[in-house]
Amino acid sequence: MYDSVDVAKAAIRLAITGSRQTEEQLIATLLEKGIRGAAVDVGGDMVNSIHVIIERAITVSRKNGLTKENHVQDGAIAGAAREAMTQVIQKATGLNVGGKIAICRHQEHLSVCIFMSIGLLHLNEVVIGLGHRSLPYD
Repeated sequence: MYDSVDVAKAAIRLAITGSRQTEEQLIATLLEKGIRGAAVDVGGDMVNSIHVIIERAITVSRKNGLTKENHVQDGAIAGAAREAMTQVIQKATGLNVGGKIAICRHQEHLSVCIFMSIGLLHLNEVVIGLGHRSLPYD
């Protein structure tokens, strides 16, 4: 049995994977432990990408069976993604970003992690954001 901290750690590990192959291997390893995971690349101008990032989080969580298509589960993903993004926005407003959003779920625990590189000329900053929601287990 895993708690919210374990699920958050899993989402962080998934968000920082460096390749699609590593990502798929980690998702398979997490699934063996009963934690479902999904990830998707995101990027663009931070301010203009907010709605796209939230939509991608909802879509990838549905597609990979973490959530079902209903307003309660979509709202949990959107809320956790927005929470994670508020931690990223402080550093990235007005700049271009690129990275990954990862979602992990075990029973009622749901975590969303955003890991991004912020481009500014040749200087790159790195930022991470994390959000958590409780969602009834079905």
